[in-house]
Formats: sequence, structure tokens, C-alpha cells
Amino acid sequence: MALRLQDVTKSYGQLVAVDHLSIEVPEGICLGLLGPNGAGKSTTMRMLTGQVRANSGTIEVRGIPVPKESKRARAVMGVVPQIDNLDIELTCEENLVFWAALEGVPRRDRRKAIAQSLAMVGLADRAEMKVGALSGGMRRRLLIARGLVHDPHLVLLDEPTVGLDPQVRAEIWSIVDRLRSEGSTILMSTHYIEEAERLADDVVIMANGRIIARGSPRDLILNHAGETAIEFYGPPQRLTEIEEAIGKHPMRRTGPSISLLRAEAAPTAVLDVLGPGTSRQANLEDVFVLLTGAEPE
Repeated sequence: MALRLQDVTKSYGQLVAVDHLSIEVPEGICLGLLGPNGAGKSTTMRMLTGQVRANSGTIEVRGIPVPKESKRARAVMGVVPQIDNLDIELTCEENLVFWAALEGVPRRDRRKAIAQSLAMVGLADRAEMKVGALSGGMRRRLLIARGLVHDPHLVLLDEPTVGLDPQVRAEIWSIVDRLRSEGSTILMSTHYIEEAERLADDVVIMANGRIIARGSPRDLILNHAGETAIEFYGPPQRLTEIEEAIGKHPMRRTGPSISLLRAEAAPTAVLDVLGPGTSRQANLEDVFVLLTGAEPE
């Protein structure tokens, strides 16, 4: 098992950030952690890397207990933080030289390891460029290269595309998808639901420090939102009427619209009352909103 958290709790005074959390992550999959702000995702990531100590429960990384043997556990993990902490005065290569030494890569293997990491993220031609001259997207790719330089068995991605424009985000997705296809185990915390839907083999949805749902994106969608949704638009009074007509059938209200979920199973009488709407496929965002009551950021 790549990761195992058993009955883990972390509190900050009266605030319970992680509440009796149990997760097992098999080798070779990408697990996406989804949840609104305050769900416990970042605290979970920090406990895995030994930055934060759990109040109770057990954590193992490939059988290595954390935080008891955090240094040994970090050796099999590649960590890509949300916050950019690269040295902007050094070149891309120099950043990786320092990190490779820190991660214990033998001196004789460092040049090859650095070249492979830069090539993986498409920065081989930027090796001699100072980090301060890189674009935001390139710096994010360099962070990923840094996390891979010691050839880890497990990669932790904390909000890997936060603040990036759609084009750069797609580039990062390609890198993550390649890692997944080559057999890396990935734990990815993200606010972008489409990111989890596209990249994750398995998704954990958290709220208030607990797991409220887990499964493949497809299974979560089918189990909670069904195959299809119908969206209705209109002024507030019309939306209130639609909401009353839908009754107890699953639905999602988002700003100026209401989506009837599991539309394929909705009674004909309800559909007749609602009138025409816009049909679409149900998606993971529907599930997220339905289960957490929070709109994605």
C-alpha cells in the first residue's frame, strides 16, 4: 500500500481540522482530494510530510511510520508544494542540483537525474535560465521536476495548477497524466473539480475534516448525480417555482440556474410541470455541490 492513514485526527485548539480520517491508497493510482476550504486537505498533506503532527491515529508511507521516520518516508516521496519556494537567483539546473543533494541522490547520478526531470516537464532547454526569468507556468513545471529528481515512488501534488491560466493548466495536466500512465502513485489535492475528474482514478471528497464520499469519478457521478441533468434558467420567482416542482428529487442550484439531477429517472409529471430546459451530462461538479453544499472556486 502506498499510503495508509488510520483514524487520524488533528486539532488546533477547539478547531478539528481532520476528524478520524482513514484512507488507503494502493500503488500506481492517482487519488484526488477534493473539498471546500477548511475541509482538511492541506492539513492532511502536511501530516503526510511530517510538517504537522497528528493528535491521534497512524500514518504510513509505503509501510514507513510518520512522523516517527519522516526522513525515511520523505525519501520515497516527491512533494510539489502549492507555494512556489524556488530560489530565483539560481538557474533551473542549480535549483535541482541543490535539491538532488538534499534528497540523497548519489553524486554520480545527479546529472542524469536532473536531465531526466527537466525533460519530463519540458524544461530541458531552460536548464541554464535563472528561475526569476521564468513564467509562472514554467516555475510550476520546475517545482514538479524538483519533486521528481530523486525518482520517488509517490508524488504529492498540493494544488498543482492553482493560479495558472487554462493553457498552462492543460500543460501541467499532461505531465500529471504521463506520470500516472507510467505507474507513479499520485496524491493530488485540488480545488479544480475538472482536474480531479480528468486525472484521478479515484476521488475522495472531504468536508469538515471527514470523508463524505469516495470512488472513481464515473462511479461518484452515477451514484449521486445520475447520467443526465437538465438546467433551467430564469428570474428568482421562476427558479423558486422550479425548485418547488422538483421537490425531493436531487437538484443543484447555482446562481441564476437550477439543475435537475438524475433527469433520466425524474417522473414524467415533474418534467411536464418544469417545461423545457437545457439537457447535459451530469458531472463531478454536480456531485461536489450536492454533497458539500459549496460552490467550487
